[in-house]
Amino acid sequence: MMKKLLLSVGLSATLLMSTTINAADYVIDSKGAHASVNFKVSHLGYSFIKGRFNDFDGTFSYDPKDITASTVKVNIDTTSLDSNHAERDKHLRSDDFINAKQFSNAVFVSNKVSDAGKGKLIIAGDLTLHGKTVPITIDAMLIGEGQDPWGGTRAGFSGTTRLELADFGIKVMGSSSYVDMELHIEGVKK
Repeated sequence: MMKKLLLSVGLSATLLMSTTINAADYVIDSKGAHASVNFKVSHLGYSFIKGRFNDFDGTFSYDPKDITASTVKVNIDTTSLDSNHAERDKHLRSDDFINAKQFSNAVFVSNKVSDAGKGKLIIAGDLTLHGKTVPITIDAMLIGEGQDPWGGTRAGFSGTTRLELADFGIKVMGSSSYVDMELHIEGVKK
């Protein structure tokens, strides 16, 4: 009886380990400038302003054999908003818009990752921005994964999503009711 119990526990542990070995945990390589969080917003309906958040970090877990076991968490320093124009950046960071002084951190946490086929993923989760948490969906794509020249393992993805500013209580000017986000994420395996 004891041998059967030990064998059962041993087999269960082996199965558990074999299912978790395939999933890999990664740190987003924002320090090496191999990742970016970019935005594009309409300027009064006449043109577009493009920018980025310079400071962010995060992690993700990716299992190509079980996409649904994948997870993502990203922290963004909203005070690092950069549209390549200092006065405009000051205005965008002010309480007229994202109020970076009061809400200096935005966080995205996934709650579901789905396989859309051919390397495409649908990442659903919650984005906390401007003091409000709103569910969003990111359309993502695997760019590649494998060994880097330094002996590490990397995986990279791109993604897009549209954020409705009013959902986060952010002021809307003219036809600028939304911002399009473009994400490029490369991670180094832990």
